[in-house]
Amino acid sequence: MASAPAPFPDDWQRALVVAAHPDDIEYGPAAAVAVWTAAGKEVHYLLATRGEAGIAGLSPAEAGPLREEEERRSAAVVGVSEVEFLDHSDGVLVADLQLRRDLAGALRRHRPDLVVVMHGGDTWTPPEVTPGALNSADHRALTRSLLDAVADAGNEWIFPDLAETPWSGVQYVAVHAVGYPPPHVVDVSAGVKTAVASLVEHRRYLEALSDDPVEEQARRQVDMATLTEDGGRQVGFRLYWG
Repeated sequence: MASAPAPFPDDWQRALVVAAHPDDIEYGPAAAVAVWTAAGKEVHYLLATRGEAGIAGLSPAEAGPLREEEERRSAAVVGVSEVEFLDHSDGVLVADLQLRRDLAGALRRHRPDLVVVMHGGDTWTPPEVTPGALNSADHRALTRSLLDAVADAGNEWIFPDLAETPWSGVQYVAVHAVGYPPPHVVDVSAGVKTAVASLVEHRRYLEALSDDPVEEQARRQVDMATLTEDGGRQVGFRLYWG
């Protein structure tokens, strides 16, 4: 029998939330961000790509700037004022040394106590479910590279050409958990309304996904990501030491 989830630790002040694409954070984790910033925590966002390949019928040259602006507005809704983009190409992220180097440099710049990254498993469904729902190749590559980059960021002999001073101050790495029950949870009851408003800012992206009203889509997605069987609201994470 699985043990009950443990509360998420609170002994940190600055977080860096890392994702592959604009909108990734808004599908659940933004509710936790809203709770954290309301409590006085400092949260920054780091996006590996601009999501330029993510809107059918809209060229990357048009979609990239549009989705970047949507992400900046979305972040502001949950109290995040600093959003950095690494300029990797959407859809073709590779877990290689270049991505690790860029992530390590960003960790050295932002100097977080907590690093949060999106789910990077092979599937969105539990391993025993078949057929399963495959996770994005970009998500898998980014999460693996980020886990390695946390150690890289603190080692002066790895990527010594980076201008930033090594940073070994990461206390926790939190990977968004999609299984149930998750090992650690954040009660996001107070952040759900803000999280929905944050996802609504991805209006052009959501309009391309469905004819349903954007506000309805956003509420549905946040409900799917946060609503528990007993009517509570939570976001789950798997934690690793930094």
